[in-house]
Amino acid sequence: MNELAAHPELDVVLVVTQPDRPAGRGRKLTPPPVKQAAEALGIPVYQPESLRTVDASAPLREAAPDLLVVVAYGEILRKHVLDLAPAGALNVHPSLLPRYRGSAPVRAAILNGDAETGVTIMRLVRKLDAGPIVRQERVPLAGNEDAESLSDELAKLAAEFLPETCVNWINGSLEAVEQDDALATMTREWSRDDARIDWTADAVDTERLVRASQPWPVAWTMLDGEPFRIHRSALATGSGLAAGTVRRQGKKIIVGCGSGVLELVSVQPAGKRAMPAPGWWNGVRQDEVQFDA
Repeated sequence: MNELAAHPELDVVLVVTQPDRPAGRGRKLTPPPVKQAAEALGIPVYQPESLRTVDASAPLREAAPDLLVVVAYGEILRKHVLDLAPAGALNVHPSLLPRYRGSAPVRAAILNGDAETGVTIMRLVRKLDAGPIVRQERVPLAGNEDAESLSDELAKLAAEFLPETCVNWINGSLEAVEQDDALATMTREWSRDDARIDWTADAVDTERLVRASQPWPVAWTMLDGEPFRIHRSALATGSGLAAGTVRRQGKKIIVGCGSGVLELVSVQPAGKRAMPAPGWWNGVRQDEVQFDA
């Protein structure tokens, strides 16, 4: 939003975001970050519980925008909202659409070991992430990104080219290209269960799962009947280690997978903070332990 507000040809007339929610241990009512940014810039903020009704969208109509810009709003906008602005609504999506429509495109790119991902700006329509593409920018992947770092990188990229894209869209110098629905793939919202490790899976897939699960819900398994989180891992060499069996190998703590071996780098036993895996192992005092199935 800062980049949009700073552009000399754009005037951000209203910011719409979710209501303040309780957060932290004290459950103190906390404003969304976008609200804090808007207030710092002196931009009016509207925080409806939903925009489902025509009445709820009244402040948007009164603001009379030329264009709506939607970024991770968390609600599928209805026709009465999409029709408010003459230039329609542009949506920022962190994938190369039509690949990875839905709510978890960054995790999907990591889980599938993609060589690249990117940012798509599309015209918003009523079908989820199916609108015509206005602009795309590609980002090569090194294979060591986690969901947090990759999300941050894509957000920074989007912020760089979004203002220019909005200006060119409004003045008619950009044309939208329809997506090929036959190439579309879908993602869905994750739950904690999606981050549970199956030690019979390939080590490559497990290492990707660990990265895709950061910073939430964090990859986890069970040890002695209690949850055990794995924050960071790496592929390792070795053989003959049963799936889920953990032992020391030199200075490394390794665990067997269905195929291959994984090094545990940063772990979090139940009731404790995250720590380097060797530090945890020093307190185990066993030759090996077994993660629960």
